[in-house]
Amino acid sequence: MGRKQNRGRNQCRQKKPPVMIVVLDTNVVISGILKPFSSAGAILRLAAAGIIRLAYDARILLEYMEVLSRPVFNFSENLVHDLIHQFQEEGLAVVGSPLAFRLPDPHDELFLEVALAAQADALITGNKRHFPQRSHKMRVLSPAEFIAEFSSKMT
Repeated sequence: MGRKQNRGRNQCRQKKPPVMIVVLDTNVVISGILKPFSSAGAILRLAAAGIIRLAYDARILLEYMEVLSRPVFNFSENLVHDLIHQFQEEGLAVVGSPLAFRLPDPHDELFLEVALAAQADALITGNKRHFPQRSHKMRVLSPAEFIAEFSSKMT
């Protein structure tokens, strides 16, 4: 009766795998909000749960804010504010360096700059052709490819 139970004290503690760092192209954020049960939506849920960490810089946050605030999407101001706030609080702020080469769409360069500066595990985009592999070594995945790879690592 006077014996205390020490549940879990002698049990092996499992180490959590390191959190993956990713950069999301704006099209993935938009798609994830519009289609919450899509691969892009799953990525946003993983980020919200802290299972993956989003790398960003001020330029990326400004682009997210500008695009999410467009009338065509009809997202509430609160949704945009809350999403940007969560990215800032939970994400990894970095300072990217200019690339030594050009991408087919120069507006996408900031995403690759941040991914390289953060030493991200992947840059996730719906437009992989905008990030040709011949010019860099960053892993560029579609949302579906990322979820498939992430799921296979979890099993």
